[in-house]
Amino acid sequence: MSIVKVIEVMCEGKTIEDAMSSGVKEASKTVKHIKQIDVKWIHGHVEKDKITKFRLNAKISFVVEH
Repeated sequence: MSIVKVIEVMCEGKTIEDAMSSGVKEASKTVKHIKQIDVKWIHGHVEKDKITKFRLNAKISFVVEH
């Protein structure tokens, strides 16, 4: 039987994909066997009437090794 743990992270990037990728990249420095990222909310940072970056809150799931 596998055990899956979940951590909650906040990420930032120029696009939503960049933000998700940066979150997984940073988490993978200390967490192995990442299987999924689940976005809870997305926030667009606006400057001079343009979205300049995205921030998101996400849960990252990974399998625990025995």
